[in-house]
Amino acid sequence: MLARILEARVDFKAQRFSTPLMLSGAMIDNVTEATATVRLAVDGREATGRGCIGLSDLWAWPDPTRTHEQRDALLRDLCGRIAGDLSSLTRGTVAHPLELGLRLHHNVGHGANIGDPAVPPLARGVAMAPFDAAIHDAVGRAMNKDAMGLYDDDAPIPSADAMFGGPGGTVAAVRSVIRPARLPWLDAWFIVGRADDLQRDIRPWVTGRGYHAFKFKVAGKDNAVDVARTVEVYRAALGWGVGKPRLSIDSNEGNPSAQSVLDYLHRLRAADSAAYDAVEYLEQPTGRDIRVHRFDWRAVSALKPVVLDEGLTSFDLLDDALAQGWSGLALKTCKGHSFSLVTAAWAKRRGIPVAIQDLTNPGLAAIHSALFASRLDTLNGIELNSPQFTPASNAPWLPRLAPLLEPRDGRHRLPPGPIIGTGSDL
Repeated sequence: MLARILEARVDFKAQRFSTPLMLSGAMIDNVTEATATVRLAVDGREATGRGCIGLSDLWAWPDPTRTHEQRDALLRDLCGRIAGDLSSLTRGTVAHPLELGLRLHHNVGHGANIGDPAVPPLARGVAMAPFDAAIHDAVGRAMNKDAMGLYDDDAPIPSADAMFGGPGGTVAAVRSVIRPARLPWLDAWFIVGRADDLQRDIRPWVTGRGYHAFKFKVAGKDNAVDVARTVEVYRAALGWGVGKPRLSIDSNEGNPSAQSVLDYLHRLRAADSAAYDAVEYLEQPTGRDIRVHRFDWRAVSALKPVVLDEGLTSFDLLDDALAQGWSGLALKTCKGHSFSLVTAAWAKRRGIPVAIQDLTNPGLAAIHSALFASRLDTLNGIELNSPQFTPASNAPWLPRLAPLLEPRDGRHRLPPGPIIGTGSDL
């Protein structure tokens, strides 16, 4: 199954947030939706695939010296350059689609001199991701297979085979992490902002749509405040009839240290042991550069999984994360389908859990993310934010995919029947 890039293009669309999303120090109220279209040849056939990602510069590139508009323009420019040079960025030769995606990840994120050098690796990964998705969509279409079903036969993956010993190399490792059949449903997670009003902003999603899993945005600066908020929302959910709330905690790098996270957990357990028990994991509590912000996470990990998210941008960071005691990895299709899939295989071999996070993926990107998560074993199932923040991006798929994109029972329900590629034909 060897593919070669023939041509590519990228189109952009502005998506407004129906409700702003607050990160630490930034408010997101709009995002540029980048849709890549890639035509390729595979095993004597030609096929065209699509991939989509929201270019969330405020998350991927939080640089106070540049405006949102400046960063967004540079990311759109980078996408355009990738489209114009996709063949050479994948080395212009035939290869397995996973190898093509990894070459793209390396050359755009960490190798080739393309675009403004100020764009950091995470933002470069976001700009590259729709092309990686489109490659897998196109190969799936050519082979009449789900994009997660392209691993039946071993193939050389030079960009990653050194990470995996034993017969079959990377492809065998990826094959072992993919579920034979996709899950029929995944729990829907609701993001609870620090300033959200419980009755106005949260209760309707619980009583009307059955949400029972909550991702808390905390500041990480005052544990007494964060603990009180956690307990407040947990108890409110119980009062609304949620029998067993699921919780995750995300300070978006707001904590000063691992010790502050440990203190938060100790305080939470003392304030409400049931709320503490409901916390399933914590997400990227401290600065994303884990070689600069080095902490010993073993004491925290002994209590709850602490997952690396913004700090996970390359394979060479994985051993560092393991040595520092990070006990989980947050995967996102916005970091690249290929990079995320290989990372999931690496994590499984070491018994490290993974969570599938979202980045408010719009429309087609949400479908891809859900299908990706439905074939893996994860801590959380899937986090899909578009129903909450960018519902208009899902309109072209409604009502036929309403069970997935408009959950009514607290679950995203995957469509039945065969799916080709990454789901762009749904």
